[in-house]
Amino acid sequence: MISKNNISSSIPYNISLVLWVLFSVSLAYLILNVPNIPEWHYGNILKIDGFTVLIWTLVTFFSALLSSYGKNYLKGFRYHTKFSVISLGFTIAIMVFVMANHIALLLAMWLMMGVFMSELIGVDSKWAEARKASKFALKYFAASSIFLGIGLLLLAFQTKAFSLSEIITKLNGLPEYTVLISALCIITAAIIQSAIFPFHKWLLSAMTAPTPASALMHAGFVNGSGILLALLSTVLFASNTLILLFIIGGLTAIIAQFTKLLQVNVKQKLACSTIAQMGFMIMQCGLGFFNAAVAHLILHGFYKAYLFLSAGEEIQLSKPQKPLHITIKPLQAVVVLIFGIIGTFLFAYLTGKNTILNSGIFLTLIVAITVGQVTYNIVKEQSLTIWQKTFLPPLLFISGIAIYALIYNGVTILMGNMPMVVVPLPLSTIEIVFGIIFLIGFFIMKLGVYRKYPGLYVKLLNISQPYRKTVLMYKSKSL
Repeated sequence: MISKNNISSSIPYNISLVLWVLFSVSLAYLILNVPNIPEWHYGNILKIDGFTVLIWTLVTFFSALLSSYGKNYLKGFRYHTKFSVISLGFTIAIMVFVMANHIALLLAMWLMMGVFMSELIGVDSKWAEARKASKFALKYFAASSIFLGIGLLLLAFQTKAFSLSEIITKLNGLPEYTVLISALCIITAAIIQSAIFPFHKWLLSAMTAPTPASALMHAGFVNGSGILLALLSTVLFASNTLILLFIIGGLTAIIAQFTKLLQVNVKQKLACSTIAQMGFMIMQCGLGFFNAAVAHLILHGFYKAYLFLSAGEEIQLSKPQKPLHITIKPLQAVVVLIFGIIGTFLFAYLTGKNTILNSGIFLTLIVAITVGQVTYNIVKEQSLTIWQKTFLPPLLFISGIAIYALIYNGVTILMGNMPMVVVPLPLSTIEIVFGIIFLIGFFIMKLGVYRKYPGLYVKLLNISQPYRKTVLMYKSKSL
């Protein structure tokens, strides 16, 4: 006779199997049909294209991986089955969301993604802090859904169309103020879910979730706004609101990178890192490169999932060390600069961007900074020999840029039938000024200048704290 406990314990394993099957089917379909993936419609309700299959493949992979990880990590956890069922529901919600063409279905799935994620945050319902964090996050997700609903319904009633494809074709006939209000609501919905400043508190407060749930949150859920903005890119272009995305994303990236340096808790450090990366993603959307934003969310998903799943081992192996104050020598600075310039031109060549002075120059600038940062870390590493310092930088940055270019070009092909996903914008004075501010902020961060100003240090520390009721406020009630 099979007991209820045996049935309950088998559910996570069966769900993991289902997720791996979904991933295998999505990947096989993607490989067999790329680059000419046929577009399929079910009336005005559903639409499946290359972008849909790409997101399906990604989300099912991360969900299956984290489900398999959870089979051992959460073994004996009283809410293991609940966690697995919610994870499956969350995965299905994303899959339906990305193929939704009718705005009612799209809005329903956007809300359900938030509901499922709030349930994962508070999966341990016996823990009072987890319950508070879940309710706190759900308020943000509900607000995001309301703003998205206002933005889309405004367009729908003005165009008398309720499918995304029809609305997009009728945008030119709408009053400018209608499109602007709709775009601002859509942007607000996106930045709330991506935990962009000043809506970042929910992510910092969500550390009550088990590690697999945190990995799914940071590798999948917060990236959802990149998908949303890509689907609605035409609305953003029509409303001339891309500059707003650029500024909001850039400011968030700078501030979050600063706050990351102040954290002593590994999960909070990873949360600040995610906020910064989401800032970069929003910034790329603001530059007119929605394909780059999608490539960024793919790479961020792999990177952040790995960091969360390996965080425990990293803590276990770490040992107290005295901070090393190493200054870079002039020759080393020249090497960093040279490799940064070479990386810039290699990136421009492999992605076909050239070096034309438009908004794409910011993407190459970010690549140059990244390459320079990697080179700097190598040349200042005392444990490496001179030969290792000579050969490692070109090996790492060539392979890294080549992989990124491959993903970037692949994403561009799969998004080929979507309108306005790669539209470089002319450089404006605002973009140039903000680019200079961005660079100054980056070097202030790297040089540690902020440490000399206690007021700034305290301000950064305060804004990177979670909601107070999610941090050991109910210890006696949780026991």
